Amino acid sequence: MITDPAYEVAPWSLRERELDFDLLPQSESVFALSNGHIGWRGNLDEGEPNGLPGSYLNGVHELHPLPYAEAVYGDPESGQTVINVTNGKLIRLLVDDEPFDLRYGTIRSHVRELDMRAGVLRRECVWESPAGRTVRVRSTRMVSFRQRAVAAIAYEVEPLDDQVRVVIQSELAANEEIPRTTGDPRVAAALESPLVSEETFAGGTRLGLIHSTTRSGLRVATAADHRVDGPRTTTQLSSESGPDVSRLTVTSVLDKGERLRLEKFVAYGWSAARSLPALRDQADAALVGARDTGWQGLLDQQRAYLDRFWERADVEVDGDTEIQQAVRFALFHVLQSAARAEERAIPAKGLTGSGYDGHSFWDAETVVLPLLTFTAPHTAAEVLRWRHNMLPVARERARQLGFEGAAFPWRTINGDEASGYWPAGTAAFHVNADIADAVVRYVAATGDTAFEADTGLELLVETARLWRSLGHHDHAGAFHIDGVTGPDEYSAVSDDNLYTNLMAQANLVAAADAAERHPRHAEQLGVTDEETAAWRDAAAATALPWDEDLGVHQQSAGFTRHQRWDFEATDPENYPLLLHYPYFDLYRKQVVKQADLVLAMFLRGDAFTDEQKARNFAYYEPLTVRDSSLSAYCQSVIAAEVGHLQLAYDYLGESAMMDLEDLENNARDGLHIAALAGTWSALVSGLGGMRLFDGDAIRFAPRLPDALSRVAFRLMFRGRRLLVEIRRTEATYTLAEGEPIEIVHYGEAFTLGHQPVVRKLAPVSHREPPHQPPDRAPRRRAQPSSALPPR
Repeated sequence: MITDPAYEVAPWSLRERELDFDLLPQSESVFALSNGHIGWRGNLDEGEPNGLPGSYLNGVHELHPLPYAEAVYGDPESGQTVINVTNGKLIRLLVDDEPFDLRYGTIRSHVRELDMRAGVLRRECVWESPAGRTVRVRSTRMVSFRQRAVAAIAYEVEPLDDQVRVVIQSELAANEEIPRTTGDPRVAAALESPLVSEETFAGGTRLGLIHSTTRSGLRVATAADHRVDGPRTTTQLSSESGPDVSRLTVTSVLDKGERLRLEKFVAYGWSAARSLPALRDQADAALVGARDTGWQGLLDQQRAYLDRFWERADVEVDGDTEIQQAVRFALFHVLQSAARAEERAIPAKGLTGSGYDGHSFWDAETVVLPLLTFTAPHTAAEVLRWRHNMLPVARERARQLGFEGAAFPWRTINGDEASGYWPAGTAAFHVNADIADAVVRYVAATGDTAFEADTGLELLVETARLWRSLGHHDHAGAFHIDGVTGPDEYSAVSDDNLYTNLMAQANLVAAADAAERHPRHAEQLGVTDEETAAWRDAAAATALPWDEDLGVHQQSAGFTRHQRWDFEATDPENYPLLLHYPYFDLYRKQVVKQADLVLAMFLRGDAFTDEQKARNFAYYEPLTVRDSSLSAYCQSVIAAEVGHLQLAYDYLGESAMMDLEDLENNARDGLHIAALAGTWSALVSGLGGMRLFDGDAIRFAPRLPDALSRVAFRLMFRGRRLLVEIRRTEATYTLAEGEPIEIVHYGEAFTLGHQPVVRKLAPVSHREPPHQPPDRAPRRRAQPSSALPPR
């Protein structure tokens, strides 16, 4: 347990009590604000000092050549990198001509707070300048959930001793200097001054900049307007503009106790197709809407939006104050990554940093969308519509690789494959089945048959066609999928990866079922009875590797015959292994980067018996080194299911504290959105035992570790709002909204109406806990010393 946490533990906020320059990069990620369209890192208002400046628009990127020592057929030709767009949050301050720079002078106090109910970042600082002038600066920052293109700041200065002359410079700034975060000079070149000026404007209180990118051909418009409140006799305004900076300057003389307040409204727009005048008008229209709403109106809208979200998504944890804070932090940031993305991807870092070059991976569908499907289902549908929009590119990629259907990219921003390493990129075909799984889950959880017909069906059909052409039947009729990479990237280019085969099997059946439910739409896609029959035949004959001697499933064919990695001789400093050992050696050993077969047991639990799950978990746990933030959450889920509740709790803590404690030392690059979403799954699917295996029914098998006295969670299912409350000996199910519905508790079905239903918890089958590789066990979780106030 960390004895001196960077942030105060509180149920609904994250507070930093002092400014630690060494923690600044991490705090910029933690305090980031976003709505899925706009992302503002939690940089200080004045811009400096900083760890990584960051203002992002979802989908705005630049292209760069991919490096190949020896290029071969099928290699992607260019990579994509998210770029830092025009910074609209910049507000500089001078106090009697002394720059308000916290590296100089004396910081009397400095507090920042992320309020997860109000959806704002607040800051209050008392600073004494080198010349001895003391001022209090307060600011509140928001990125609007209601008004997609809008962000806003309220900034206030107050002298605390004598009269001072203050100057506020509110700016739009493009092409900011950023630290080099990559060793690849091609990427660095793409990030260095990526925006070309097309138009600039400053007049009255309004500012504007329009830029374009050189290679990706995108246009970005940014506009700002202001309201100023200060002493009328001394406050003056002026504005100026250049290619990369548009600035409003406000000067005022303030007596002790007087305040100068600036409200700044910023609007963004971008497009690959719209003309400059059209994009300018778009940004200006959004700005007018923000000004008409006003600062308080924006705050009210933000709170109302979040009140509704928390009604259907909140998770309560009694017994661990850190986990309580962390799960709400997770829910808030996952919502921020997707709320207004609207047919855009969810990047692995959301819009909190430039890590992974801003790419989206398979974990968006597998880890993030489950949370969104059950808490904000419309956002899950929008991500799947983005995948649907990318089908033409995915079809072309499949043709290039010699297959039918669609081959979705392992990592991407615009739909093109952006990975230059084919064993972990091209060979990771499981992304197709992950997308299909997300479609099936969304339709099952929402009952949205219209979505299934017009969007989901085509995704299911094209992914099924890929599997049918990628796999083959052997002489005995078994269906094999060879030469692929599953979630575990330490076992690349394997035959019959169990995760891939099971997910492909479900994909094939789901496509055939959906085609039968929507025959007219299926006919338009060219689906025939013969094709659906071939899908069902392949699914029924899918090879599932099994080691008869050990009595466990094999992660892939032959995996359990490989030499075991020498964990005892591996220096703890040599993790992650991929940074210290050649891939070829990792590929030929029994060592698992991240849960692979264990993830299959979570997502395809219907394919395993209880005893198989227990034996598989015991076998693979000592091989799994968790060199990925995606691993702990599903290990927590299966540990809970097979009866290792303390271990489940430990893994829950690792997933929950990934960024708040910077466990992988890279939160500076942005938050781990999938690990955050996995925290929810570890609680809801792990301790709550929630599954969707049986058609229309939603199933629960709740259980609690000793450290927790109560877990309660809300979720949406088929238009109903459910509340599940788990205590030590019983679970209470409440229908908070909607018509009665069938619930399954430990295999027992009952109808949940408008009266709560209480059911006893089943006893837990205690087993000998498995061991992890040396020095790779999760940190033992104990009760934090701090405590929440009574409820």
